[in-house]
Amino acid sequence: MQPSDLYTKIRSGNRLTAEEGLFLLQKSQLLDLGGLANEVRFKKNPGQRITFVIDTNPNYTNVCNVDCIFCAFYRHPGEAGEYTYTVDQMIQKFKESAAKGVTTILLQGGVNPALPFDYYVEMIERTVREVPGVAPHFYSTSEILGMAEVAGLTVPQVLQRLWDAGQRSIPGGGAEILSDRVKKKISSKKGTSADWLDVMREAHKVGFKSTATMMYGHLEKDEDIVEHLESIRQLQDEYHGFTAFVPWSFKPGNTPLEKIIPHYATP
Repeated sequence: MQPSDLYTKIRSGNRLTAEEGLFLLQKSQLLDLGGLANEVRFKKNPGQRITFVIDTNPNYTNVCNVDCIFCAFYRHPGEAGEYTYTVDQMIQKFKESAAKGVTTILLQGGVNPALPFDYYVEMIERTVREVPGVAPHFYSTSEILGMAEVAGLTVPQVLQRLWDAGQRSIPGGGAEILSDRVKKKISSKKGTSADWLDVMREAHKVGFKSTATMMYGHLEKDEDIVEHLESIRQLQDEYHGFTAFVPWSFKPGNTPLEKIIPHYATP
């Protein structure tokens, strides 16, 4: 088999198997794959139109208890440099961003066990009420799992409360690589691949749209990347809830992981 054989299959609108995806990842040129992806995109979305949002990515706390070794952001409770902003402080930041033309706020923070569930709900309610025209795109799956644990609620109950407060989309952070072989090494306290997928599945059931992310350029192998993509594709088949896929390269500075990876990826 040659890559060109699979290019024909892609252009015909047929789905690749995971094995074929791995073959292309290992044997094809990146620009060729990008060109094919662009062709498929415009077949699905004709008209040569591309849309975007103007967003900002503030953080409400850097206090976290999951100790991911790829992260230079978090601080433990009581550690020098830790912070947690009040809802009032965050709403002021949102208003300043809205005045600059922001239409979406991607809000994430550490998994902070000291924050009550009402803090997160109030953040949404007040954003919807006080910063109209800005979509709250708040809280990764890890934060949602943390909320459930602190509040003694199920994940579906947490998600329904967030929905009722006025939120309609969920960011895809926390996925990293959906391969437990890798997750056990880089984020062992953060949950399994199934945990991330289950939160997203429940979110899509409620009606949320979400993004999916992938962090590459660390300990993953090609097989892990394909496993990640296949897991997202299978969940997309169930509810069609993902609206974007956002891959991002690992940023090694000041992290424990930078000392053990063999090479870095470009952006």
